[in-house]
Amino acid sequence: MEASKSAFFSEQQLDTIADKITDQGYLVLKDAVDNELLEGLLLQAKCLSADHWREAGIGRKEHHQIDRSIRSDKIHWINGAVQAENQFLELMESLRLGLNRRLYLGLYDYESHYAKYANGMFYKKHLDALKGKSNRVLSSVLYLNANWLEEYSGELLIHDPHNDVILASVSPQLGTMVLFLSEKFPHQVLPAKRERFSIAGWFRVNNS
Repeated sequence: MEASKSAFFSEQQLDTIADKITDQGYLVLKDAVDNELLEGLLLQAKCLSADHWREAGIGRKEHHQIDRSIRSDKIHWINGAVQAENQFLELMESLRLGLNRRLYLGLYDYESHYAKYANGMFYKKHLDALKGKSNRVLSSVLYLNANWLEEYSGELLIHDPHNDVILASVSPQLGTMVLFLSEKFPHQVLPAKRERFSIAGWFRVNNS
């Protein structure tokens, strides 16, 4: 059976992504994922019952803690429970392989979760990985919000690692994907004025 176009990135897309990561360390992709897959992912996120969502924490392993003054979203880890999730994981696997071929990053696997921000929820400025302290190399965010208006806010802000300059302000529009080096770019999520959904993920290297 012919693979769905949503199940992989094209060679041209992979070239563009690799060039941008090499040149500036981050990029914003519009319409990177087809609408059928996006609708399936959003439907799955909205169908999850309250007991599937858990409070998002900060830190990893023994340093993990809940601090709602830093982040207030809720998350659900993606495990391929439905077809849309499997297609999404196939898409990100094609990205992992494509970037390894082009940039020799040694990306070993990918982990991801849905993130749900209710009205007013936020995530203050942070890094996804401290240099040399994590196996996370490349972060991804995919937005699942149709007809999102500027007045709803909820933007992702990507900060310059050396000063207070904001390099990018990304509206959480349906189909927009953001990729950035996990150890390099501080970022934050501004409070939204209505519920918003996304998928956050990380390509990792095998430190073991």
